[in-house]
Amino acid sequence: MRGKKGFSLIEMLIVLAIIAGITGLLVSNLDGIFGSSKEQIAHIFVNETVKAPLVAYEISEGSYPPTAEGLKALVEAPESRKNKWKGPYMESLPKDPWGNDYCYACPGTHNKTKYDIWSNGNPGKNEKIGNW
Repeated sequence: MRGKKGFSLIEMLIVLAIIAGITGLLVSNLDGIFGSSKEQIAHIFVNETVKAPLVAYEISEGSYPPTAEGLKALVEAPESRKNKWKGPYMESLPKDPWGNDYCYACPGTHNKTKYDIWSNGNPGKNEKIGNW
C-alpha cells in the first residue's frame, strides 16, 4: 500500500501538538507584549505628544498652565484667562493606556522650572511614567 496518499493519525497528532504548544506560548506572552507597548504609549505622550501644545500655550499665554488649571487649560479656557486665552491647543485630552487621566504639576517636583506630566502606569506595578 505504498501508493496511498494522506497523513497517518500519528503525524496529525504531532502537528496538533506543535500548534497547541505554539499557541500556548503566544497566549502566555500576550500580556508582556501588549503591556510594554502601553508603557511606551504613555512614555511617548508625556515626553513628546503633549510637549508642543504646552510650548504653544506658554508662548501665547506667557507661562505654562498652573497646577490648578492643569492640562485642561490646553483644551478649554480657564476662568482666569477667558478673555486672553488663544486656544485650544489640543482637541481633547486623551486618557492614559489604562484609562486614567494624565497627572500634571507646574512647577514640577522633578522639573522645577517647567512642569511634570505623568501617568500612574499599570495599577499592578506601581510605577509612574513621567517626563523626568
